[in-house]
Amino acid sequence: MKNIFRKAILALALMMVLPSMVRADEGMWLLNLAGKKYADLQKAGFKLSAEDIYSINQSCIKDAIVGLGNEGQPFWHFCTGEIISDQGLVSTNHHCGYGKLQEHSTVEHDYLRDGFWAYSLDQELPNPGLTASILVCVQDVTDQVKAVVNDNMSENERAQAIDKISKELAEGGKASHPGCEASVRPMFNGNQFFLFVHRIYKDVRLVGAPPSSMGKFGGDTDNWMWPRHTCDFSLFRIYTAPDGTPAKFAAENVPLKPKHHLPVNIKGIQDGDYAMVMGFPGTTDRFLTSYGLEETMNITNKLVYEIRSVKINVLREQMASSQATRIKYASKYASCSNYWKNAHEANIALKKLDVMSDKKAIEAQYTNWAKGKDAKYAKALERIQRGYSERATYQDASMYVREGLLSGPELPWQGYRMGRTLIASYERAAGKPEMMEHINSNVLKSMAGFYKDYDLATEKKLIAALFGYVYQNMNPQFVPQFLQEANKKYKGDWAKYAENLVEKSLFRNQESFEKFMAKPSIKTLQKDPIFLAGQAIYESYTAINGNVPQAITDDLNRGKRDFVDGVLQMNGNKLMAPDANSTIRFTYGNVKSYRPRNAVAYDYFTTLDGVIEKEGPVGGEFEVPARLKQLYKAKDFGQYANADGQLPTCFITTNDITGGNSGSPVMDAEGRLIGLAFDGNSEAMSGDISFEHNLQRCICLDARYMLWVIDKYAGAKNLIDEMEIVK
Repeated sequence: MKNIFRKAILALALMMVLPSMVRADEGMWLLNLAGKKYADLQKAGFKLSAEDIYSINQSCIKDAIVGLGNEGQPFWHFCTGEIISDQGLVSTNHHCGYGKLQEHSTVEHDYLRDGFWAYSLDQELPNPGLTASILVCVQDVTDQVKAVVNDNMSENERAQAIDKISKELAEGGKASHPGCEASVRPMFNGNQFFLFVHRIYKDVRLVGAPPSSMGKFGGDTDNWMWPRHTCDFSLFRIYTAPDGTPAKFAAENVPLKPKHHLPVNIKGIQDGDYAMVMGFPGTTDRFLTSYGLEETMNITNKLVYEIRSVKINVLREQMASSQATRIKYASKYASCSNYWKNAHEANIALKKLDVMSDKKAIEAQYTNWAKGKDAKYAKALERIQRGYSERATYQDASMYVREGLLSGPELPWQGYRMGRTLIASYERAAGKPEMMEHINSNVLKSMAGFYKDYDLATEKKLIAALFGYVYQNMNPQFVPQFLQEANKKYKGDWAKYAENLVEKSLFRNQESFEKFMAKPSIKTLQKDPIFLAGQAIYESYTAINGNVPQAITDDLNRGKRDFVDGVLQMNGNKLMAPDANSTIRFTYGNVKSYRPRNAVAYDYFTTLDGVIEKEGPVGGEFEVPARLKQLYKAKDFGQYANADGQLPTCFITTNDITGGNSGSPVMDAEGRLIGLAFDGNSEAMSGDISFEHNLQRCICLDARYMLWVIDKYAGAKNLIDEMEIVK
């Protein structure tokens, strides 16, 4: 009965406007739209001006928001951080800093297990390659880009024209803002375009993080779940050259003097309070059609979960065998398991919320709207349906190779990639001893970094488990030839195959590789079994994807662009938020409890009591450190306790977030930090595709828990003293 009623309401909504696309608290909004959204912001409880969110003439909140990325990928951000002091101190999630904690950890100094704290600037740890981007400005350049394209162009001609004008506009942006980077990014499937200018800092140092037993409290069991008690934060600091300009790590660098930093509000929050999130959300697909949804559920999410389950089972067993192996694979496991569970929970939510019916209802409304319009709109869904249908078998095969062979084990792809680099480099350096010496030095350094987090026994088990799984489950039509030959030769004994493959390779361990590099030989390299396996995997992957007819790919891209264009027009060109694409956005909402199902009600916050109630065995997902228990028993919560004398740990809001928003600041009505966004809730894991107004929640670390850990648990009062704390 409930489902019938829901569909009736949906049908009524469709008579007036597309469902779930214009809700007040849905949408990851571009910062330059803050003025147009101001009335809605005020209605939700915002007390500042639109210029306090985004301004190019005065300091504002956007100047305190940091996109964390990697050098060489300036406009892709894996997480968000926020500046919380006038000395460039940045807070983000523990899982965002996890990889750097792992890189700095050894058996003797296990920062993953014990946590890390710098009690002075000279104790902070550098992280080569880590970058911090701060937006300077954003500009709508749709008219300039659209002036060079038309509907008579092929998709390739269109792409080339857009690439050319985008580069010109980006160069203009850089010229207008010396020392900055600029890029033009498409929105609404290529129907709008915006120029983003960032200042990118390249000296970002690790300052502090709690032990993983706190920062990852609950592990895979609690991931994407509420109630939550995870102390998910880490601290970094941005450094600049003495003149304040971005610079790579150097001893003479100084802490950043930011244009703006966020005060931290420890007054507390109430159900219904205003909450705003600003950050760099990764990817959403809210305009996805029913045909795309079918592919996402039945191919992408399904295979990510099934294939990664094989990898995760191997890693769990191996990581439990020794501390050294656990440290080596901790970050890799975390990366693998996060979207392993996400894919599974997303499919559950998509089915339970019947998102497929919603998508088909939108398409029915669109089809009716398209009658009498330009023929391209009527053809859009036909193009999309045909595209997804004709690429389905290729997409399935591509997922098996990507998840099971390319990113499953590490050695084949690493060996092939490095081998190919060596062969090309040696051919260029023939007869040039100094150049050869330089190449060898760089390669040895690179491979030393790889072997640092590599375990021979684990790699053999991953190869055996994943290669065997792919062979047994992949469509036989696409199974790579080398797997067919291996199965026949070893009679299905994949453990024996893996043993021989690895042990006969010069890449099997660092000692073997360095021995080869002492007398390198291209012929030896080209015959190496790991190199050949990696080459076969790469060629298989490119062949599968290359066999998708270009006409189908072009048709699909054209169909998506025209469909979204039509949706925008059908909504009367009302203000709508584009899908996330790792560009900075703001979302607004409220602190809010919810009822996920019959007879179940979730409060809007949790406390340290819940951590103690969940306690499990040492080494498990719910381990509670002895010091935390001592502080809890003594009720030593200081100024961070709530009115009831409890220590708040986490809370939930209605903010619209996705991956990349991890670490984003959750701010109150006056732009002060009240928490850090770190997760979504399982009941609405469909959110990247369809926003669920009643169920969707953003799970946040309470700033009071973070400060209590810094202050009382770690004793890092040097960090507390540099923050602006509002009591």
